[in-house]
Amino acid sequence: MKLLLAEDDAILAEALGAQLRRAGFEVEHAPNGAVAEYLLLKAAFDIAILDLGLPMVDGLTVLKRLRQARRNVPVLVLTALDSLDDRVAGLNAGADDYLTKPFDFPELEARLHALLRRGRPLSGGTELARLSFDRETRRATAGGEPLDLSPREAMLLDLLLQERDKVVTKEQISQAWAQDKSESSSGAGSIEVYIHRLRRKLEQSGLAIRTVRGLGYLLEVEAAA
Repeated sequence: MKLLLAEDDAILAEALGAQLRRAGFEVEHAPNGAVAEYLLLKAAFDIAILDLGLPMVDGLTVLKRLRQARRNVPVLVLTALDSLDDRVAGLNAGADDYLTKPFDFPELEARLHALLRRGRPLSGGTELARLSFDRETRRATAGGEPLDLSPREAMLLDLLLQERDKVVTKEQISQAWAQDKSESSSGAGSIEVYIHRLRRKLEQSGLAIRTVRGLGYLLEVEAAA
């Protein structure tokens, strides 16, 4: 589970990051709001912990921009601001949960797992950037508009989503296609052809397929303009 920890207190961030790693999270640290915003808009995280009192860009602004960009990553606000107005502002800006400092780690961990369970699609679907993909029906939408995917394009998208943040090799794609007889092979260049077609269909999704020369393909969330 990939987690972004946005916390400017270096001592707290180091201690909390160590606890989270022991609890099974893959932690990336953002020491200020500018870095947090960049990472949340650029990379795919399963969940985020966000301090509101971040330097450069405050946490509330980061949260608002994240939701404006339609990033649906669950966000737990962790802050010393404990007034009712602060909690309401955080939740209205798009926070999924709000925990004040000081706190006990077992409660934080329990809240994180609760958010992850709440956000897990029951139908085997995936939401990333502006893309929604149902693995059972292999239907996809981008910004609410349906995508016309061939069976093989849908299988390719499914594989890229499952392996997001990892390079998918041509061998992996070929093996996945070999198990599916919905479309016949169209020759040695067929993978490049389908990658090209899928790239064009994902133009409005906020996602991009990057070619990693000599290795394969990587699905990425596009950086905000």
